[in-house]
Amino acid sequence: MIEPIERADDPRISAYAHVGDHAWLRDNGLFVAEGRFLVRRLLASGRFPIHSILLTPAALRSFDAAIDTEAGLFVAEPDILQQITGFNFHRGCLALAGRPAEDPSSGRFVDSRLLLAMEGVGNPDNVGGLFRAAAAFGVDGVLLDPTSADPFYRKAVRTSMGAVLSVPFERAARWPSVLDDYRGMDFNVVAMTPHRDAEPIQDAAARIEGPTIVIVGAEGPGLSDAAMALADVKVRIPIASEMDSLNVVVAAGIALAMLH
Repeated sequence: MIEPIERADDPRISAYAHVGDHAWLRDNGLFVAEGRFLVRRLLASGRFPIHSILLTPAALRSFDAAIDTEAGLFVAEPDILQQITGFNFHRGCLALAGRPAEDPSSGRFVDSRLLLAMEGVGNPDNVGGLFRAAAAFGVDGVLLDPTSADPFYRKAVRTSMGAVLSVPFERAARWPSVLDDYRGMDFNVVAMTPHRDAEPIQDAAARIEGPTIVIVGAEGPGLSDAAMALADVKVRIPIASEMDSLNVVVAAGIALAMLH
């Protein structure tokens, strides 16, 4: 049932005052889907319990059919949304959903063909972009080290274009030793690096067979020595000599396209 909201202090939408507070959302087991496209993807996924949806009248009209959810469905004018969220929210549509519990156990992706692993990727935009690349190239799952940003951070969800809602992931408590576990399950561990002594990606892709994990690190420091030591092969993307490296999302996209 659609419930109109006429005041920003209406207790029914009090949780939306925290949409910019990631720690509060995480501590309360929630994440935000922002905008009509992402809310549609959230509803279509069926994987996450919907807490509630808050829309403007115009956004509600854009959903041609009734929104299929038993969660709270609230409609408010744009100025009310701006007052409750604290910023000029021009997309006119927000949803709060329950985030799944993180399972730090290894081996979840034992039957996978292609995985992407991140180490130290703290920028939520890059995390979201990496999930988008993973979805585009058929990655079966994503491994994150303990220091990489939360995929359910609001900007990460948005930048991923909803890919974090469909690509399964696991945060590995034992990093980087979890990579050795996958090596023991016959995975090829491929480390991305700009170092000139690394093997060109096209050469490695021509000979690598079987399940593979592609590991990427933060822009600047790259992968740690410990992670590099566990790699079966270190690869680089040949680029013009005047450039030192590529954005991590671009580099991962190229590697996944060649290895998938």
